[in-house]
Amino acid sequence: MKIGFIGLGNLGKEIAKRIIQGGFSLQVWNRTPDKGKDLGVEIAKNLEDLANACDPIFVIVFDSSASKEVIFGEKGLIKGELSGKTIIDMTTNDPAYVREAEKRLKEIGAYYIDAPVLGSVIPARKGELTLLLGGVKEKTEAYKEIYQTFAKNIYYVGEAGKASELKLINNFILGTFMEAISEALSLGEKLGFSKDLLLEVLGNGAAKSMILEVKKQKLLEEDFSTHFSADLMYKDLYYLMKLLKEKGEISFTASTIKELYGLVKKKGLGSQDFSVIYKVLKEL
Repeated sequence: MKIGFIGLGNLGKEIAKRIIQGGFSLQVWNRTPDKGKDLGVEIAKNLEDLANACDPIFVIVFDSSASKEVIFGEKGLIKGELSGKTIIDMTTNDPAYVREAEKRLKEIGAYYIDAPVLGSVIPARKGELTLLLGGVKEKTEAYKEIYQTFAKNIYYVGEAGKASELKLINNFILGTFMEAISEALSLGEKLGFSKDLLLEVLGNGAAKSMILEVKKQKLLEEDFSTHFSADLMYKDLYYLMKLLKEKGEISFTASTIKELYGLVKKKGLGSQDFSVIYKVLKEL
């Protein structure tokens, strides 16, 4: 039986390529079928056919609404034969949706694995993503050989929903680092320092980090072609704030950073890389 793969966006396509390079047979589906033509694998006509032919089935789409549509929608996987099969959802989801999805699939004898990844396009190409797993432990461990084609670090973190919670915490740090670096850079330039000098000094000082190393060239050249979009960052911070509200917790920083990425969206730059926040702060 083939592995199913749903979602060929920037990150999803790189993960699919790694799985194919690992020697596994894939059948893919994407809302825009043309995105799968260069993969050299079978493209499913619809989600029902994919559900009938594949196990496990990987899903990596924009948000929980999209995940719900491809799994439970009128033309979703649920229309096919899913009993005994496993859906591995790598979407960065609302944890409340994850718990609902697991419950609904369990009722029909299927399994749901909460499996968000840390990292974007570049580490995906190298097979160096970090994978967080939540759900029935035995099932999460059953697909280790597939995971290892695209993930360098793999962590089982507990029941379904916990992996998504931890991913949101990670992306809170990611968004905050990017905003702080961008704001420091724009302020330094306004004080008369060159961008080259600022990036070199910050990179050898307090801002030394993986995120600065990865985004340094983008900031220098103001090339904001998308690795991980500002829209996705805003969505993840929105989910985090929703989670904190449900748990009766607060975060002043997360709230502020979410609104700053909201400003990026408002300016029509949400589809660009989340490092584009530098451009918005520089122009304020």
